[in-house]
Amino acid sequence: MANLEPQPHAKIDYPAPKLSLPVKLAYGAGDFGSGLTSQFLAFFLLSFLIYVAGMDPLVAGSVLAFGKVWDAVNDPLVGLWSDRTRTRWGRRYPWMFVTAIPFGLSYFLIWITPFAADASDTTKLIYYVVITTIFQIFFTTTNLPYTALTAEMGRTYDEVTELTSFRLAFSVAGGVAILLAAGIVGGFFPADNQRALRYLVLGVFGGGISVLSIYWCIFGTFGYTKQNAIAEGRSLNAVSEVEEAPFFQQLKDVLSNRPFLFVIGIYMFSWLALQITAAVLPFYAVSWMNTDENLVALLVQGPAIALMFVCAGLSKRIGKKNLYYLGSAIWIPVQAALYFLYPSQVNLLFGLCLVASFGVAVAYVVPWSLLPDVIDLDELNTGRRREGTFYSFMTLMQKLGLALGLFLVGAALKAAGFIRVLPEEPLPVQPDSALQAIRLFMGPVPLLFVICAAVLVFFYPLTREAHTEVMLKLAERKRLESLEETLE
Repeated sequence: MANLEPQPHAKIDYPAPKLSLPVKLAYGAGDFGSGLTSQFLAFFLLSFLIYVAGMDPLVAGSVLAFGKVWDAVNDPLVGLWSDRTRTRWGRRYPWMFVTAIPFGLSYFLIWITPFAADASDTTKLIYYVVITTIFQIFFTTTNLPYTALTAEMGRTYDEVTELTSFRLAFSVAGGVAILLAAGIVGGFFPADNQRALRYLVLGVFGGGISVLSIYWCIFGTFGYTKQNAIAEGRSLNAVSEVEEAPFFQQLKDVLSNRPFLFVIGIYMFSWLALQITAAVLPFYAVSWMNTDENLVALLVQGPAIALMFVCAGLSKRIGKKNLYYLGSAIWIPVQAALYFLYPSQVNLLFGLCLVASFGVAVAYVVPWSLLPDVIDLDELNTGRRREGTFYSFMTLMQKLGLALGLFLVGAALKAAGFIRVLPEEPLPVQPDSALQAIRLFMGPVPLLFVICAAVLVFFYPLTREAHTEVMLKLAERKRLESLEETLE
């Protein structure tokens, strides 16, 4: 059978495939499982470890931190290996296909308590550090190649933003789905001594759905990605013939990309604000506002799904930087107001959550939609296309933000005298010092991170006009390369 994939830079007159709605939906589905798992970890891992596993708050907050040393090595390596993978299915899809099932299984194993009720904190710490590290490895091997597809599928500045909006909308939808499932499961198992059973059921549900969504993405986008590569005169495996640089040289090149450093900072500060808010929210809702934590989380995450697409439309009109300013202007006052709420103002809390969802949507969309622009600039400067390497750093920042957020909240609760919860026992009334710490981490602390991100956005140098110039130069380079090969 003839090989339909052309050599890089070959002049092939194939029409570009249409980025249809089914393709965009399938692409977005790839982040459903990642959003489901990461959101549930952000909202409930700390409370699970404290309320169900019975761990000390400081020890519980440290669980994810122990795996970050390995992630600092693992994530860039997976990005590099993904860029260098050569198969008949391209660079990204084999990673997703092979590691999807281990990803779902390791997620399920986080939500069990395979030890005696009187087991020491050391025993519990070892188990959860090992299993969360294994999960984070498979999160990377599945999600990093998937996110790198954005730059391979999107051909224009606005297509990249649109694909990013679909991806992040599905990511938030995954978080909403597991929160809805948590509410339903909680209705079936309402007693305090059934908390462990609730998480077990949700672990099975979340792991299974995550695996299925990844395979939907693979089978729903592969044909488009292959046709797009053929239309652009390249294979699925290569976008340039420049000899690959050594690993550490590539890291040096990536970190010398000034706009990328801004993107890392913007994303890290935005993500820290989100993760700290998510981690403290169950404690804020239950111990301070005396309301249902699932409902509060849903009011923030649910509207954010639709607002992702609003953000994509606004980005076309006002630009990505102005969009972030707008989101911050709405998000910052809401975050400040949460500190001043009292238990009698639950309805006001619900209203603030709805308003905050726009800021949350902006914080998701803007940093990720900036990244493909940075990758285009890197290709212009180096002649290489290294989506996996760049996305690996973003994935690392995502995991660092989650780990640091949980650690800071756990440490604050410990220092403030949070009363330890015994497994299967009713929740105790917390002292005023612990409640004050919860309120601070719900309001002023994440607010400061949002302000830091907005400052970095102001100085971010790669505007729409600058990116258009980059793309014109890349197109001219490819035209000249094609002409040279034709003359040869």
